[in-house]
Amino acid sequence: MTTKIGIEETSVFFPKDIETAASLAEKSGIPERVLIDKFGLYQKHVASYSMHASDLAIAAGKQILTKIDPLMIDVVIYFGSPHKDYYVWSCAPKICYELGTKNAYAFEIMNVSSCFPIALKVAKDMLQSDASLNNILLVGGCKESQILDYQNGRARFMFNFADGGTAALVKRDATRSEILESAIITDGSFHDDVRVPAGGSMHFPSQETVKNRLHYIDVPNPIRMKERLDPVSIPNFHKVIRLSLEKSGLGERDIDMLLPLHTKRSIFKQLLEGLDLTEEQAIYLDHHGHMSALDPCIGLHFAQEKGKLSEGDVAVAVSAGTGYTWAATVIRWFG
Repeated sequence: MTTKIGIEETSVFFPKDIETAASLAEKSGIPERVLIDKFGLYQKHVASYSMHASDLAIAAGKQILTKIDPLMIDVVIYFGSPHKDYYVWSCAPKICYELGTKNAYAFEIMNVSSCFPIALKVAKDMLQSDASLNNILLVGGCKESQILDYQNGRARFMFNFADGGTAALVKRDATRSEILESAIITDGSFHDDVRVPAGGSMHFPSQETVKNRLHYIDVPNPIRMKERLDPVSIPNFHKVIRLSLEKSGLGERDIDMLLPLHTKRSIFKQLLEGLDLTEEQAIYLDHHGHMSALDPCIGLHFAQEKGKLSEGDVAVAVSAGTGYTWAATVIRWFG
């Protein structure tokens, strides 16, 4: 009998402070109606000065550990935002320590917003290849609202960046779901299009980098990026979704629920239309915004909470991260 490896539990955590479309309109100069209708954002959560990516991940992870003994966790993997508490620092050991998962080892995988479908593949592959592992805890935190400069029009498509935490327990002999197959595409020609200019070795922090506001996320040439990205973005989303389904022995007609990252509404609609899906068959985070790699995991949690997943349903977690990587992983839900 084949062992089922799946997601047994999920959790989410959001900081209490909220920025509404109205307050974002004041900051950015973009009309409130445009933020709601075009950006697909009514509001988003923002973390206080004292709460960081690791804290958000820990808060989400603690909820899952009320249902499983922390000592039963074999591996803790951080898959969240690269904008963390400190530079050149792994938050995974801190998360492991604070959660009391004393028998686990911890590490990070990081591919900005595309990482949750990849993290599911990594966890599944680890459990398949190492019989000594039984429970892997995936945790993610995001505080990317902090790296936005609302006066920089070049980065306006990222004004939906928000804060939160999420976690997923992936286990051997799962009863609630099974992780099926994944597909991933990377087009490295976009590697230089989106970045925080200063802080790394290219522009080490200095008075000049602070003065010139180089520690916020930027798009050096948004027009050129759009010209190159628009023709390939939706096709690549559809390609990884279809390929992950094909590898799972399924087709796009089998999709019951799509779990995408948060994007502007026009991209969301194109994504659904190309797969002949309705908005009821997807989770759209228009009251939460975009939280780096966390979105599809949060979407899965909300889909369960809202009763949108029934026994035997097929869900696809799909995301894309600047650089650019598109990734999808298929999940069969048992309930």
